[in-house]
Parts: sequence; structure tokens; C-alpha cells
Amino acid sequence: MNVTFENKVALVTGAASGMGLATAKAFAEAGAAVVLADFKEQAVMEEAQKLAAAGHQAIAVRCDVSEDAQVAAMVERAVAEFGRLDAAFNNAGVMAHIAATAVSTREDWDRVIGINLRGVWSCMKHELRQMERQGSGAIVNNASVGALTGNPGIGSYIASKHGVVGLTRTAALEYVRLGIRVNAINPGLIDTQIARDVVNGNKDAYEEIAKHVPIGRAGTPEEIASAVLWLCSPGASYVVGHALTVDGGMTVV
Repeated sequence: MNVTFENKVALVTGAASGMGLATAKAFAEAGAAVVLADFKEQAVMEEAQKLAAAGHQAIAVRCDVSEDAQVAAMVERAVAEFGRLDAAFNNAGVMAHIAATAVSTREDWDRVIGINLRGVWSCMKHELRQMERQGSGAIVNNASVGALTGNPGIGSYIASKHGVVGLTRTAALEYVRLGIRVNAINPGLIDTQIARDVVNGNKDAYEEIAKHVPIGRAGTPEEIASAVLWLCSPGASYVVGHALTVDGGMTVV
């Protein structure tokens, strides 16, 4: 994909691995200065150092997105380091512990909603304030195909992802005339550690699930990164409040 982010600044949460790391790398390779944020401080620092060693502008920030003060500090650090914020991928998220609704716990509900939904709201709040001052910017929130369906046993996760899409659409309408575009992405089965953890690392079970995706395989984090960069690029300048499904056909059948 021939998209350039020269002289732009991008922020990615959940950037220590998976879709977040792939997107941070893609932004860097497209010329952006990149802020990699994750609560896994050592891992995200190592990834930022690798990008810097390869000649890219990249810094790491430890951030638990469920803590508003840490989110505010993350955005402040990005602007202090690079002077502005042009693109953000709010990707940090967790999976629910599998349990039917009546036996799920308040603790797990608060954990999942706190990171997956309130965390996205918090990131958007601080990113939007900076972008409003600039009069420009693009935000992509990571939702899921779980935002389009139900799924037994992971009610808090499904609720959080439905909420991300609703929040995306609302913020998109609030800020589009201020020069800011807000969209979301709905990944299907993507080959990440979280996806493999859902089947407790059972390779055969994971491969069986992947075979049932219409395209015949799981997606790659890099395929999600390509979609995120497009949504943040001038090529998507007329795309507002959209939740782009990237799932190999999962939700078609």
C-alpha cells in the first residue's frame, strides 16, 4: 500500500504485540513518528527501540488505558516529544473469561469494559482535544466482528465491542466538521496470541476454526495494519463514522 505519513505523528495503544505492533511498524515504515503505548512496559520499550535502531522515530510509553490519568499523560508525552498528533489507533483490549451471563463476575465485567470500552473513550477524549486544537486528525478504534453478533460465554467482550462502534459513530458526528475523522475496524479471526488463548493454545482447535473462515485462513496483523493506515490516510477522506469489517468473509455467511 503506497500511503505516506511523512511529517505525521501516530499513536498506537496495545502496541507491544499483535495488531498494535504491526500497525505501529506500518506507520513508522510509512514515515510517521510513532508513539507505542502498552501496559507491558518492557515489551513495548524493546519494540520501540527496534524501530529507532532501524532509523525510525519511535518512543514507548507505559499506559494502562483503563486509568484516565495515564491516558492523559500518554497523549501529553506524544505531543511533548513530536509536537502534534495526526493519527491514533486505539487498539488495546482484552478478552473476557468464558462464562455464561448468569455466572459471569462483576470483576471480569469491570475489567473488560474498563479496558475495551472506557479505555477507548478515555483515549479518544484526550486525542480529540489535541486534534481539535490542530484542526485535523484521524482516529481508528479497534472493535471486532463481535460488534456485529452475539457470542455465548463472552458477554462483556461483546458488549464492549458493540459500545466501541456506537461511541465511534457518535464522536464521528461530533468532530467531523472540526477536521477530525473517527472510524472503527472490525477484525475477524486474526493470528494473534489473544486469538490462540481463546482455545487455550490448542493448535489443532485453532487451525480448525481458521479453516472455517470463508477465505480459508486466519488474517494477519499486517492485514489489519493496512486497513488502519488507509482509514487514517487522505485516501479515506470521505469515510466518517464507519466500522470497517476485515474478516475474510466470516460475517457474510
